[in-house]
Amino acid sequence: QVQLVESGGGLVQAGGSLRLSCAASGRSFSSYAPAWFRQTSGKEREFVAAISWSGGSTGYPDSVKGRFTISRDNAKNTVYLQMNSLKPEDTAVYYCAAGDGSPRPTAYAYWGQGTQVTVSS
Repeated sequence: QVQLVESGGGLVQAGGSLRLSCAASGRSFSSYAPAWFRQTSGKEREFVAAISWSGGSTGYPDSVKGRFTISRDNAKNTVYLQMNSLKPEDTAVYYCAAGDGSPRPTAYAYWGQGTQVTVSS
């Protein structure tokens, strides 16, 4: 089993930045393609970013492309999400996950508990 713990969420003004961290224990992140998803109450979980096992390939939806950057540090068993130019529509609970790098949440077996990101106008 892989245990994932997110941190770094908070309240920021529109245009600001946050950096989320996801620390993994158990099996190493090097065995998975980590990803970030987000979810607003009453809505389905939305793909945000994914990174390959090697860290050489990343993927983002158009909604965050150019603003968010996913990275990983295998030595620290940690994945990061740098969020810049934040918009109110980015407000959500953000979850890290370990799986195959697919944008579909059903492809991920391991999930963190989530961290709240709130962007004010």
